[in-house]
Amino acid sequence: MTSDLGEVKDGWRIAGLVVRIALLLILLAGALVVALSFAPSTRTLGEFRAAVAADRVSAIVYRSGGEQRELYELRWSEGPLVWHEIGMVPVRDGSRSYTVVELTRDIAGGSANVTRLESRSGDGGIIPDWPFQVPLRGWVIWTGAAWWVTALIMLASVPRLGNRWAWFWLFTVGQIGAIVFLLLEPRPLWSRAGERPAPRGRLDGGQGCLASIGLGLLSAACAAGVGRLAGLVLG
Repeated sequence: MTSDLGEVKDGWRIAGLVVRIALLLILLAGALVVALSFAPSTRTLGEFRAAVAADRVSAIVYRSGGEQRELYELRWSEGPLVWHEIGMVPVRDGSRSYTVVELTRDIAGGSANVTRLESRSGDGGIIPDWPFQVPLRGWVIWTGAAWWVTALIMLASVPRLGNRWAWFWLFTVGQIGAIVFLLLEPRPLWSRAGERPAPRGRLDGGQGCLASIGLGLLSAACAAGVGRLAGLVLG
């Protein structure tokens, strides 16, 4: 009986580890793509049109505004890791503004995944935007679901490093709290089987709020660093 119970516990532990790793990989992949999409190299409108005509564009992200629906932001990828943008704001087509109507005409018949950004970011409130704005076809479903599943796991568990309020702030203001949670709770992902970290004082809600500000700044710096490195390596 003891052996059977041990096997059941090992089975649950392995299943939990598999789920944890799967959620972590999905969120890390989404975070990487979002970070790279916000560190594009500068290209011209002519180069964008040439890439579209050659069917090299896999994703397009744009932001528009004004009565003429001018484009104020235009980014596109040629593969998930290589991103470009038009440096002018608003985007110009010669002496006039480049509009959504013209963009729609230029990309007609292409296979690119097109994402229109809202005029203002943060429309989801305190919930971070990036898991729900991954500019690759189908990835928003995976990253959004992974973020919510991780949040539910946090709420249903008794975290070791901080209480639920602390983790709430780390998940939201901290931007990458869900990734940190999957790495560290209920024990570090790299811990050996049967190894349990020594108990320690947990962060309360106020401490978690303060820590989330630092984590948010750190995540922004890391995203900028990853984007710059990718630009140097990938051009």
